[in-house]
Amino acid sequence: MTTESRVSDTLARLEATIAQRLAASPETSYVAKLHAKGLNKIAQKLGEEATEAVIAALAGDEQELVGEAADLLFHLMVLLAEKGVPLEKVLAELDRREGTSGLTEKASRSA
Repeated sequence: MTTESRVSDTLARLEATIAQRLAASPETSYVAKLHAKGLNKIAQKLGEEATEAVIAALAGDEQELVGEAADLLFHLMVLLAEKGVPLEKVLAELDRREGTSGLTEKASRSA
């Protein structure tokens, strides 16, 4: 299995699990508990995880960064699910941007 297909499989499984758990009881599922608290809480958790990832990166501890990056991706996917945005749309946007200079792409959004 290639790295690309493994990443794709992992993200697809996670997306399916999150979708399933949105409907679960908040007493039995962390995702359901976040969902019950609403979009603001989910967004807050994503922000917290982003900050923790930055701190881990600056601290230089690779294993801590790996863990925080996993938390960040997870909470981003929970937010996407909460908003009804399939991961495929995000991946399609990344594909669209591929080969475009980041400076050029960013300038096109501010115009």
